[in-house]
Amino acid sequence: MKSIVPISKFKEGETIRGFYLCVEKHIRHTRAGDLYLDLVLRDQTGQIHGKVWDKVSEYHEKFDSGDAVAIKGEVDLFLDRPQLTVKRINKATVQNYARYGFDPALVVPTAKDDPKAMWKETMAIIRSMKNSFLKKLTFQIYQDHKEKLLVHPASVSMHHNYRSGFLEHVLSMAKSAKRLAPHYEVDVDLVISGVLLHDIGKLDEIESNYEANFTEEGNLIGHIVMGRDMVRKGAKQIKKFPKDLRLKMEHIILSHQGKYEWQSPKKPAFKEALLVHLIDVLDSQMNIMDKALSDDQETGDFTNRHNYFRIPLYKGSDGTK
Repeated sequence: MKSIVPISKFKEGETIRGFYLCVEKHIRHTRAGDLYLDLVLRDQTGQIHGKVWDKVSEYHEKFDSGDAVAIKGEVDLFLDRPQLTVKRINKATVQNYARYGFDPALVVPTAKDDPKAMWKETMAIIRSMKNSFLKKLTFQIYQDHKEKLLVHPASVSMHHNYRSGFLEHVLSMAKSAKRLAPHYEVDVDLVISGVLLHDIGKLDEIESNYEANFTEEGNLIGHIVMGRDMVRKGAKQIKKFPKDLRLKMEHIILSHQGKYEWQSPKKPAFKEALLVHLIDVLDSQMNIMDKALSDDQETGDFTNRHNYFRIPLYKGSDGTK
């Protein structure tokens, strides 16, 4: 089996084989009137333009924009920038290409930690909960949605907006909750269950294959109400689930955005709800700053101001990111 070459390792004159995400696909005409495919390809390491000059009609039928693709091609330079001349291309699926090394995580940004390890750690936190009702509610919802939870992003374009970002976000929040809830003398299990379920509606609000988008239900209703409905349904399936506990969980979900101007239906009305909101803000903002620092291309000690915070961010005296 030929080795898979990431885009960052492309060198002029080399023939490469690999798996990439086709983020743009256009059929165009040369000056002579011949058809060609103009592509933009991406993986975890970078992005490159690609061209299909031969067998255009045949290859045009094999894949669409938004598909992962298996490619054999040659790297050349165009206007002093690398470009890929595609010799063979086909839609890549796990069923057909896993034996050749294809993994969807290769072609999109993904969480730094192994999702299976994060899942195991999250399950351990749930099993450590002492409140049997909250433990059962949280465990059942997570088990019912395990397949999505392992790969889902936490947002479309803001924080943790990459493969397995949802699990990374809620696990980080749960770790913070385990430390902060005892310090503020609040119900630890209620806070932990709150952080693990506060965004659960995003599993249906966001449709995520390789590129994340909002579903029709997500656009029309939104993850807050959708998540409240999921928790309400789950609680009703547990015999003698306390009504006051269900109301508190529903309120945590409805108030976790914290402010009306952030599209929050409610503001936090008790300490556990406030703590869930603040941990959510903390974890999401830190992730956004990490991304702004890592994405910045400026030299020197500061980023440019074209970021979420709209200020130059300090990178360090040695100019590293």
